[in-house]
Amino acid sequence: MKKINIAVVDYGMGNLRSVSKALEHVAPNKTVLVTSNSDDIVNAERVVFPGQGAMPDCIRELDARGLRESVLQAARNKPFLGICIGLQMLFEHSEEGNATGLEVFNGNVTRFAPAKMFDENGEKLKVPHMGWNQVNQTQAHALWQNIADGARFYYVHSYYVQPTDISLIAGESEYPFRFTCAIARDNLFAVQFHPEKSAQSGLQLLSNFVNWQP
Repeated sequence: MKKINIAVVDYGMGNLRSVSKALEHVAPNKTVLVTSNSDDIVNAERVVFPGQGAMPDCIRELDARGLRESVLQAARNKPFLGICIGLQMLFEHSEEGNATGLEVFNGNVTRFAPAKMFDENGEKLKVPHMGWNQVNQTQAHALWQNIADGARFYYVHSYYVQPTDISLIAGESEYPFRFTCAIARDNLFAVQFHPEKSAQSGLQLLSNFVNWQP
């Protein structure tokens, strides 16, 4: 069996090609496999869990492919990077479709409330939150190495996570209020933004993940 350095979980939801290509760019000597095979996920050295779309659809498709347990196992015991919905799915519950998540962490996924979406000039802000925004690093972490505090990353989302345990929070952005955009615990790191679409800062984060030894 060929050694799998990095497994990118394919459950039919997300732009997996851009994630895999970005990983191949920063780790040309590593084997990157986009896979919907649970054995590949279990046997890989490290796992990337991306996702786009609605959380209820993502959970349904993950279960339909029999990947829940392998993803949960990876989240417990190997370097694990969640991206976008791959962050949100780690929590207990989402307002989006009243969906139950994977319950790795306590907390909820909440929609940007229209009543709060105004900037300091009273101008209405659009939902989804789409485009570049600064990330404030709230704790030191190996995945922030060589990335300036306040560096900009690319977002596309209408929901954000609210962890019960605030010690999980590794990064925050503002739109228009501060919200959690990165979490970290032991072998697991997950982000709301898309590092694969975030130019040099995103590539640096992926490179840091490839070399991370939690």
